Amino acid sequence: MTTSPEFRSGALRPSDAEREQALGALRDGAGSGRLSHDTFLGRMEIVLQATSTGELDAAMTGLPTGNPVERLVLRAVGRVSAFGDRLNRAWRTERLPGLSLPQAGAVQLTIGRIPGSGLRLHDASVSRQHAELRHEGGGWVLYDLGSTNGTHVNGRRIAGGVRVRAGDQVRFGNLEFRLASG
Repeated sequence: MTTSPEFRSGALRPSDAEREQALGALRDGAGSGRLSHDTFLGRMEIVLQATSTGELDAAMTGLPTGNPVERLVLRAVGRVSAFGDRLNRAWRTERLPGLSLPQAGAVQLTIGRIPGSGLRLHDASVSRQHAELRHEGGGWVLYDLGSTNGTHVNGRRIAGGVRVRAGDQVRFGNLEFRLASG
């Protein structure tokens, strides 16, 4: 019976938990300013490709560590600033103009600057034939029609079709709306 080279050399492969712990320490180091962005990326690469716990330990060698109180304070500050960001997004979402989804029985709605669009938007950032809303499978699917400035759903640019529902944020070029049930 042959043994793998790892067992002959006495090296142990790092577990996923050990890798996660090392990545967490690197994130904390970068987040607190103790590691530069380049150093963080380099060490992260080493951790992800480590084939032994020795390589993992080498990636962590010399990592400046803060005391437990400092780490606790940094985590608390991160959570508070993330809360402010979430609160800002929620406030902004509620202030968006509503765009009603078409009534039951409608099959599709074209969106763009071109005359004859079901929803004609008069803004230079909106393409002539920007997007199309189609009723498929009991729900609505929003398709980007190759627009220049993109169609976004909940902050992400879409390619092809994405299922949408009331409450979703949609953006055509620079114009943003909150979908409401028709």
